[in-house]
Amino acid sequence: MSVLLLRLAGPLQSWGSSARFTRRSTENAPTKSGVLGLLAAAQGRTRESDVSDLAALRYGVRIDQPGSRLRDFQTAHHADSGKAMPLSERFYLADAIFVAGVEGDSRLVQELYDALLEPGFLPFLGRRSCPPSQPITMGPPENASLDDALRSTPWQASDWYVRRRRGRVNAVKDLDILIDSPVGEDPHISIRDVPLSFNPRHRLYGLRGVHTSHITTPPRPASPTPAAPPHEPTTGLKPVRTAPPRTS
Repeated sequence: MSVLLLRLAGPLQSWGSSARFTRRSTENAPTKSGVLGLLAAAQGRTRESDVSDLAALRYGVRIDQPGSRLRDFQTAHHADSGKAMPLSERFYLADAIFVAGVEGDSRLVQELYDALLEPGFLPFLGRRSCPPSQPITMGPPENASLDDALRSTPWQASDWYVRRRRGRVNAVKDLDILIDSPVGEDPHISIRDVPLSFNPRHRLYGLRGVHTSHITTPPRPASPTPAAPPHEPTTGLKPVRTAPPRTS
């Protein structure tokens, strides 16, 4: 078993687990279905592909920088008729940073890491309008438990956020972790967030149990991280192989 950690950081993120009519909400942390969708896209899988192997991975996320909630209104027109569609209300997380992780078969986890280095489809943070602002990969897969990896990974918050939090008298000193409940244990909360099908004609999600916990904020890296070049999300994209067109 191996663990792959992901850094999910961007100007905007949106991780909805439910949507009703024209209202598109977001959870406070990345959903399992959203992150597995990102990984499936990196592998070049289509929405009709089987994702049962990904759904079987254990998933967890740590909230390093919660960000702030943002509401937007969007308009659209029907692709065929050109008629105006109802005004939709959409919610995002601005300036948030998370450390997410998946745990499972070593071979599959290694394949996911390799795919993120040369993604088949552009990775995004919940919605196509939310590209990442930092590299998603945090290093090769680790031979550790998901719980230990999320607890020991250095704090990934931005410098400005660290200064702001340290300057508050009642600053919160803990980070929240949400992780798939161990088999046989009662979950703290349940969410319909296990992807059974991404097919746009018949999206299907199952329930998963989640355990919540708090940890003392781990230290940041001992030495300052060298300034990285501007991050371009499309770097490393590779052509997706498609079947040749049928000829009569």
